[in-house]
Amino acid sequence: MCLAIPSKVIAIDAQTHSVTVETMGVIRHASLDLMEENSVVLGDYVLIHIGFVMQTLDKAHAQVQLRTYEELLKELNS
Repeated sequence: MCLAIPSKVIAIDAQTHSVTVETMGVIRHASLDLMEENSVVLGDYVLIHIGFVMQTLDKAHAQVQLRTYEELLKELNS
């Protein structure tokens, strides 16, 4: 099972066709090779699977998901 957590695009590298994203405080890189050209912009929320951006998300929906994950983590750590 794969749990995809929304990640915010904080940088785009057109030369390598990749993005830098922030996921709940963790910075990582992902490929845009599976996305249409210019379909991802700075500030978008995306879902990543095995190092590839798979889709963009509505900002409000992504923020609701992130709050839910944060609540789950708090419950698990208490």
